[in-house]
Amino acid sequence: KYPRISVETSLVLTKDSMFLKTPLLLGLIVLGTHVWTIQKEFVDVSKNHDYFVASMEFALAQFNEDNMEEHSYKLLEVGWAQQKVSFNHKVHLELHRTICKKQDEDLNNCPLQEGPGEKKVDCTFIVDARPWFSQFTLLNSTCIQK
Repeated sequence: KYPRISVETSLVLTKDSMFLKTPLLLGLIVLGTHVWTIQKEFVDVSKNHDYFVASMEFALAQFNEDNMEEHSYKLLEVGWAQQKVSFNHKVHLELHRTICKKQDEDLNNCPLQEGPGEKKVDCTFIVDARPWFSQFTLLNSTCIQK
């Protein structure tokens, strides 16, 4: 009838087979290193990006909440914006103290303090943003009075 065929699989590695697999292995190592490097570094992003804007607003709200002063601060200028692949945002903000107290309703339309009570701060915030869960976490903040 039909001849019987025996199939055996062998996992013997020879110099030739290893030589052919070496470029593939090196490529995976380079790709892995590149991806790890990208995730480790911040890169510049648009200041208008949706997730960035939400992170910036969260950082400002957290600053006002944590600040021991009775007056709230308002955003004057976004110095720069950066992001990691993992949705960590790093932002430099210039803030100015307002005449409104923190518990006041409309802080967005609150006038800035001028004269002897005037106070400005430069802050750098790092925010971990998980916008699909509406979750934001302030990882680091550094502020210097101007």
